[in-house]
Amino acid sequence: MTQAKGRIICAGLGPGDPELISVKADRAIRGARHVAYFRKAGRQGQARRIVQGMLAEGVTEYPMEYPVTTEIPFDSPEYNALLAAFYDQWAANLADLARDHEVVVLCEGDPFFYGSFMHLYIRLRERIGIEVIPGIPGMAGCWNVTGQPITWGDDVLSVVMGTLPEADLIRHMQGSDALVVMKTGRNLPRIRRALAAAGRLDQAWLIERGTMPGERVLRLAEIEDADCPYFAIVLVHGQGRRPVLMPKAAE
Repeated sequence: MTQAKGRIICAGLGPGDPELISVKADRAIRGARHVAYFRKAGRQGQARRIVQGMLAEGVTEYPMEYPVTTEIPFDSPEYNALLAAFYDQWAANLADLARDHEVVVLCEGDPFFYGSFMHLYIRLRERIGIEVIPGIPGMAGCWNVTGQPITWGDDVLSVVMGTLPEADLIRHMQGSDALVVMKTGRNLPRIRRALAAAGRLDQAWLIERGTMPGERVLRLAEIEDADCPYFAIVLVHGQGRRPVLMPKAAE
């Protein structure tokens, strides 16, 4: 078998602010001659927007356009078939390209934390050399812009998906001290109802486009359900154990 000359580097981009990209990822991106990234058809793509102005002149770009996003239910057989074929095809494309070239794949947040690259990784790891450069998860960028620690002491942090059934959301919300709810968007009404049922709605924040242009930090109880973009996360901060000065006993 002919030894491959190239490899694939997946560069985690962090939460959205280009200044939060790691030095290692920055170096890989600026030195890349072949760059691939996911995007919705007809859009620039969030990952590509983050690296605007960083790519070398003459770089070859490979936009990987999803065949479907929210047009059909994510749990339908058709959705699964379309996405599986999409990842199969792009894994084959990248494997062929990486036999002779180094290819940098851009990934928002951290590639191994709910990132689309995971689906390519499991298809490619036995076929070609891959390096994954970690990135700051989007949720970390969001809780930092609230100006409050997300966890204290022994707090239990749960990361839950807004796509879960409402009963499951309520169970997780009741059983954890601090919460991160991802995949909000059109799921926000369900998330709000679950938080209210769990007695947590008044503690919840909605962070839109955290660390990005157009960032907003809002109390969830004070906004409308329809007012929620794709890049948004709901947070509930923990209030756990911390060192405090105790009052002196009266003499």
